[in-house]
Amino acid sequence: MTKSVEVYLKEGCGRCSLGGTPDCKVHTWIDILKRLRQIMLDCGLNEESKWGVPVYTLNGNNVLNVSALKEYAAIGFFKGSLLQDEKSTLEKPGPNSQAVRLFKFTSIDQIIEMEETIKAYVFEAIEVEKLGLEVQFKKEPEPIPEELEAKFEDDPTLKTAFEALTPGRQRGYILHFLQPKQSKTRASRIEKCIPKIMEGKGFHDR
Repeated sequence: MTKSVEVYLKEGCGRCSLGGTPDCKVHTWIDILKRLRQIMLDCGLNEESKWGVPVYTLNGNNVLNVSALKEYAAIGFFKGSLLQDEKSTLEKPGPNSQAVRLFKFTSIDQIIEMEETIKAYVFEAIEVEKLGLEVQFKKEPEPIPEELEAKFEDDPTLKTAFEALTPGRQRGYILHFLQPKQSKTRASRIEKCIPKIMEGKGFHDR
């Protein structure tokens, strides 16, 4: 995976075969990503590269990330469900997402028009972190394998991508991962499927 934000903006996250090619999603949204990056730095957050994407932190704690997906670029607030979101701007990555909320963008004009609103949401997310607020998670409605849960904890970006899949695609992966009896085999299946999940594809998609 990409280890620096500069490399990410040039070559992508490095998690799929499209990295470093003109087809990489980063190149589709590069102007948006650069503008969002500057906004995060202007808001006083620290910039790091985690899970191959730019992550912005406060006192070592993750506040949000900025990333490129197939149909949009986004700010992903790790504790987005705790934000007031009075303008109803934030979206869930998927129907079962309990914490992460996305601010989606498809044009640089959106960023320019909404820059003050974006900053207001970022400052609110910073306050949530300063107050030490935590999301109270409900039991997952689907039987997610322990190995996949562990991956989600290590890699929130993978969790966001998985939750952005349709329920049917999520279920297809879960059934595939649950088939082996050995944990090692289940973990291996998950690793092999990560590139397709990050590309927004289902298990049976090519």
